[in-house]
Formats: sequence, structure tokens, C-alpha cells
Amino acid sequence: MRATNMKKAMLRTQMLLVAAVMLLASTAHAAAPGITGTTFNLTAKPALITQPDGNLVYSWGYGCTSAPTGFAPRAGFGPASAALSGQNCPDMQIPGPTLIVTAGTTFTVVLTNALPNPAGNTSILFPGLQVQATGGTAGLLTQEAVPGGTVTYQVTVPANVAGTHAYYSGTQGDLQVEMGLYGAVIVVPSTSPNCATRNTAAGVNAAGTALTAGGESDYRLARAAYNNAQACYDREYLFQFSEMDPRIHRQVEEQVLARGGCVVGSMGCSLNVATEPYIPAYFLVNGRSMPDLMDSNYAPEYPHQPYNGNPHMHPGDLVLVRVIGQGRWQHPFHEHGNHVRILGRDGNLIAINPSDPNSLLAGPLLFTTSTTPGQAVDGIFYWTGKGLNWDAYGHHPSGSNPACVPDSNGYYTSNLLAINYYEWCQDHNKPLEKAPFGNVATGGPATLPDATILANGAWFGGSPYLGPEATIRAVGFTGTTPPSGTIANPPTEEAGFAYMWHSHNEREITTNNIFPGGMMMMMLVDSREFPIDESN
Repeated sequence: MRATNMKKAMLRTQMLLVAAVMLLASTAHAAAPGITGTTFNLTAKPALITQPDGNLVYSWGYGCTSAPTGFAPRAGFGPASAALSGQNCPDMQIPGPTLIVTAGTTFTVVLTNALPNPAGNTSILFPGLQVQATGGTAGLLTQEAVPGGTVTYQVTVPANVAGTHAYYSGTQGDLQVEMGLYGAVIVVPSTSPNCATRNTAAGVNAAGTALTAGGESDYRLARAAYNNAQACYDREYLFQFSEMDPRIHRQVEEQVLARGGCVVGSMGCSLNVATEPYIPAYFLVNGRSMPDLMDSNYAPEYPHQPYNGNPHMHPGDLVLVRVIGQGRWQHPFHEHGNHVRILGRDGNLIAINPSDPNSLLAGPLLFTTSTTPGQAVDGIFYWTGKGLNWDAYGHHPSGSNPACVPDSNGYYTSNLLAINYYEWCQDHNKPLEKAPFGNVATGGPATLPDATILANGAWFGGSPYLGPEATIRAVGFTGTTPPSGTIANPPTEEAGFAYMWHSHNEREITTNNIFPGGMMMMMLVDSREFPIDESN
């Protein structure tokens, strides 16, 4: 491991709180970016990755040996110059490139071993998929590429398999996976269900057109995660959870430097790294820690950590959450705002009859998403405001208000462009405050203190209501709350609710034991008139 100068590290640590707040105003979101094609030329090689405490950590990762055939979710995804610069698929990245393929097809991965000679052989496993390996040399679990050599994996995806899958090194996994040799395979179903008639517990948009309003583009990889009507979704995010013990990385770096250009196989030309006891200090989502994970995909300050973790949604959206446990520890990740309905594990749909596209689902509703090492999980998260017992849009009980005519599930879904699309009509016109200063004094479940006394600053959004008029819906004797100039996200740009998504292991929301950091992100629920730009 290497460290920047102490001043930079101290300043960076002190600015964590400020950076986290200001980044909420960013237009960068996550989606599920990756590369497409039938042949993927990957290389395993070293590089330094960054951490929010200012440290540079020597690591290994998979990257693109040559430009991939295509990118996803669609052509032009990411920075305009990304395809030319290789930024969409660097020659080394953590996690490795997300491979996006279709069920029932076969793809080829050609792996080149560009790790230092002392690292020895390396390989890739594709658990749950059918693999035929050629070239290289026989290893304990699969064919391996010797230093400077290649190995080819022909991977067949069964027609009945879809969803999210892990891939990772099959050589000395306690060291090579720790060093960063892991990634994801997303399998798009070969056939899609009729999402126009989907029916879930959320009471979804019957028209299935939520993403076409407000000028938003569709960045889904598919209409459904599996060939099942209840696996339809509106937007998706991929989260790969891992941890890092910097002592192991320091040992590897020191030994690689000490052995220099040693001859492979000669005495002393190998690593002797202690991987136990295991004491991780960094806890990563898609290779980054908070607040770095809230920067955009392909941000130039993270040349080897291209994927972020910054989910956004509108009320009523069905958000497909793709989760992989890529490390050695289990991480109890909690999504505030609602539970996650599990669709499948390791690409296997959990349904009463998985082969029936209209079968009822049978997966659990989880308070914390399972992140068992090596396991991939697909689930649906949604938020509508139901259960708050107050009007999330802050409608006044008098005057001209948007309609809220409930559909058969109790939601307002007849006008896709309405500010309160997907409002839970039972709470329409219900005020938040029991004893307010403003004009909603008709009773409610809570009494709010004067915001100018309690929380005047960038951490306070200024209103408990969604939408661009949020700051004038809770008018108090001091005028709009908070006073002008203290809000991180101006209502004309964004006025949503922020739910913290984080590990329920408290140590894992630190970076090198400094809070906040680690496995922590924010799910921002934006009012529907704010287009969510997932192009980066």
C-alpha cells in the first residue's frame, strides 16, 4: 500500500461529510453498465486503486485486452469519449467488466495472465454456467493461464437460466479474489413475459410505460429479470459487495517488488502471503467506498474503479436490485424504505413453477439482502409512500389539488405525468404535522420542530414533501424552510427523499475505522417530474 501526503489524507477525511451531502445533487446514477458480445478478451493485471482516506492500494483485477464488441445498457452509454479512450472497459478494473449475455447462448472468454511472475497462474470460474476450458495448464478447479499465457473458456448459458451471476478467480482464491479478481455476468432472458399486464404486490403501472415520461430514456437491460410476469421492472442496479484487508495487499506488493523479474518456476519466484488472520479495513460496493461510490460511473478520478453505487427511483418504480457477495465475509445489507422481494438466487427463479411465465413467486421478503460469499441475488425494491400515514406530496386540504383517484390497488395511476403519480390515495391530503406553523393545521401523526432551530444546513432537505414546490408546502412563521442558500439540492433541480442503504454491521460503514464510509449509499426517491439520467 502507498499513501499520499498526510495533508491530503487529513483534508479528505475531514471533507467526507460535506462531500457525501453535495454528491446527492449529482446527476450521476448507477444503472447496470457492462460490455456485450460473444467473445470477451480479458486480462488480469495489477494497478493501484484509491480509497477515500487517501490511500492507494496495490490490487489485481480483470480488464479488457481489446475493445469489446459493444456496451450496455445501450450504445453511447457513459462519457462521449469512453469508447475511444477505453474508459468503458479499462485494461484493469475492480470489479471486472460486467459481461452481459443472453440465455440459451454460448460466449467465449479469452483470459491473458498479465500479473507479475511471482503471482503464478490465474483463472476464472463461472459458477452455475456450463464451461469448457482449453489451453493453459491444468489447475485444481479449472484450466489456468500461466504468467504471460492465455486460456480460453467457452461458456454456455442454459436456456432456462437468467439473472445475475458471479465470476471470479479459481486459482488460490483466498489471495486472488481478495486482490480483486472478480466480476459479474448478467444473463438477459431469451424471452420476455407480457409486462403490460404484470401484477405484483406493489400495484404496478399497468401500462408498463413509467420510463417514457418526462423525457427519460430506458436504460434497462431487459423488460424483466426472468421470464416471469412478476419479474418485470422499471430500472436496475448492480451491487457487488466485498471487503479488503490492506495488510494482505501490502505483503503482495512488497514481495512482487522484491522478486522483480524472477523466472517463473525458479526457487523463490512465488508469493508467500499470510491471508489469515483476516482483518479487512475497507468495505466496498462495486470496488468503491462511500462517498466515492456516489460519483459517476467512469469518473476519471477512479480509472480502475469504473462502477458506482448511486441508485435513484420514482415513487412506484419497480427497482431490480442485483446483489453479489464477492468477498470472504457475509454482509447484512439493509435497504431502508422497504423490504426487498427476492426473485431468484444464482440465476434460478424462485417460483411455484419456474417454467411458467405466469407462475406466482415464492421468494422471501427480506429486511436485509443476503450477501453470502459467492452468491448472487436478484430482488425487487419499490417505494410508494404507502404506510407513511401522511401525504408525501404535501397537498393542502383546500384549494386546487392534483387528483388522487385510486386504482384497484389503491394508487393513483391514471395520469403518468402527474406530480403525484403513484400516490397512495388513502393518505391524500393528510398533513404531516399535528401542530404546524403553516397552513396544514388539520391534524397529523407528527409534530415538527422549527427547522431553523433544529437542522439548518446542507444535511436538511427543507421539506418532508416530494416535488419542486417542496419548500413552500411546509410554510412556517420564518418563511420557507430552510432559509435560502442552505439546501444542497435546490427544489428546481431535485426534491426527493433520501433513504440510506448500508451494511447492518456497523464497522462496515467505516473506511479504515473512520465514519462515514464503507458500504453506505443513498437511495434517492425523486418526484416524477425530475427525469433520472442514467447515462453515466
